[in-house]
Amino acid sequence: MQDAASPEPRPTPPHAALRSAARAWFEALRDRICAEFEAIEAESGSGARFVRTPWERDANPDGGAAGPGGGGGGVMSLMRGRVFEKVGVNVSTVSGEFSEAFRASIPGAGEDPRFWASGISLVAHMASPRVPAAHFNTRMLVTTRGWFGGGGDLTPMRLEAPEAVADAADFHAAYRAACDRHDPAYYPRFKEWCDRYFYLPHRGEPRGAGGIFFDHLDTGDAGRDFAFVRDVGEAFLAAYPAIVRRRYREPWTEAERAHQLVRRGRYVEFNLLYDRGTLFGLKTGGNVEAILMSMPPEARWP
Repeated sequence: MQDAASPEPRPTPPHAALRSAARAWFEALRDRICAEFEAIEAESGSGARFVRTPWERDANPDGGAAGPGGGGGGVMSLMRGRVFEKVGVNVSTVSGEFSEAFRASIPGAGEDPRFWASGISLVAHMASPRVPAAHFNTRMLVTTRGWFGGGGDLTPMRLEAPEAVADAADFHAAYRAACDRHDPAYYPRFKEWCDRYFYLPHRGEPRGAGGIFFDHLDTGDAGRDFAFVRDVGEAFLAAYPAIVRRRYREPWTEAERAHQLVRRGRYVEFNLLYDRGTLFGLKTGGNVEAILMSMPPEARWP
């Protein structure tokens, strides 16, 4: 019989068994994306390569220990090139305990503050205003519960331009195909979620052309959900480099560049005011430079 003074055993969600596989997938996807982006730079005549900077996490943001089994870290991969003015592809795997103020907002953390999280996060800011910026991330989080989240979106500089409409159509088609392989309800649901999430209420405008966004995905079949997350990554890898190759050689004007810098200002506003990933990273003792990697190298406000 269990001692009445002993703590209750921690529930183990099925996602816990996927931790090694999820981490390996996120790191492998990072390597494939970086290789593809470096190949585009080589095609442009640039020798730009990613610089990888590892980091370690050893404490909670409130100054306490990371908790039982706490710590972890990640690798920030950053490239500045001729096509990609600034692109970061980060992976991290961290564990510890949520602070008391933060745990109430995380499913399963109210019962037990310990967590494990792993994921990949990418933001690409392009040199040419004719090439849309892009964001992509997927992650798995385990508390007393487990789930996946993530998505990706495209940010053309002029949403109404014919080339932007065509690029967005291809980007959305890739995600629709990935979603439809798993559940026909996913794409309309996750597209609408993306449109709601990547919106600047203080501006009354969308951040870009959208894509998909999902969180707390737990259908009851963790393996099936993990397969979907892998397909989301494959969809991004198939769609976005093709768009970049289609557009980066097109000529552009200084007026287009000026407009691009203003649009980047909107990107900054969203990431600092509303982005969940930014908040999560800062609240869990993540690497500040990796978290703010999403900031563009140059922006402008009118």
